[in-house]
Amino acid sequence: MDRLSVNLCGIKLDNPVIPASGTFGYGYEFAEIYDINCLGTFSFKGTTKDPRFGNPTPRIAECTAGMINAVGLQNPGVDKVIAEELPKLKARFHKPVMANVSGFSVEDYAYTCERLDKEEQVGWLEVNVSCPNVHGGGMSFGTNPEAAAEVTRAVKKVTTKPVIIKLSPNVTDIVSIAKACEEAGADGISLINTLLGMRINLRTKQPIIRNTMGGFSGPAIFPVALRMVYQVAHAVSIPVVGMGGVSTAEDVIEMMLAGATAVEVGAQNLVNPTACKEIIENLPAVMDQYHINRLNEIIGGVKNG
Repeated sequence: MDRLSVNLCGIKLDNPVIPASGTFGYGYEFAEIYDINCLGTFSFKGTTKDPRFGNPTPRIAECTAGMINAVGLQNPGVDKVIAEELPKLKARFHKPVMANVSGFSVEDYAYTCERLDKEEQVGWLEVNVSCPNVHGGGMSFGTNPEAAAEVTRAVKKVTTKPVIIKLSPNVTDIVSIAKACEEAGADGISLINTLLGMRINLRTKQPIIRNTMGGFSGPAIFPVALRMVYQVAHAVSIPVVGMGGVSTAEDVIEMMLAGATAVEVGAQNLVNPTACKEIIENLPAVMDQYHINRLNEIIGGVKNG
């Protein structure tokens, strides 16, 4: 019996577990450790129109139950991703993959999505309007319903594959932004991206991260992520991909009860490179423990009152 499978925007996943963009590279690095075809899919490293070196170092800081990063969308640019990274990825991963796209203008987003939409192995376009680590782009589009909707419309005009808009938690009203994206044609919503945080070095009295602030991720943010997934899933009629602090099979089930169709695992991949494999392996036993027959039957199944 196909207990773990779910359907994400019309594409079947063998299970709902998806390594999150920026924590899994282009897949082949992890393929040296285990067979990554056990995954539902994965979201590869955030891709922009032009190559990016990223932010200056240091750009990682440890914190209690998490980490802060300000990598700044370091990537070789969409042309090189298509010419070099995707062929290497295809040799190791034999399922549709999720392409994560960032931009600094509406035109940037449309250009990069149009290019990646033509690639056979790309199943979904995860459009990141929520990166807190770059200046002049990313999160600026995801904190305003009209701007997020404008990006969504522009991308939908030039693509044929499902478009999933990745939203920022660094907002007052996440629901209004999600609904604006749905009305603009989004096929799904993924959330949350990282919270905005910082650390200070007590010896130098300077921020640890050169960029001053960065994206806070890890188990500490799970309750915030769960709350936002719940709010959005109950406000829109399109699938929601939940993420934020997920590190166990129990967390996956909790996210799905809140309304997530699939669940991304981020920072935990950096702590334990086999985290996603272990979560998938543990899911059947945890399902048995809580008398769950099939995962697709519990989506949005949280009981209120």
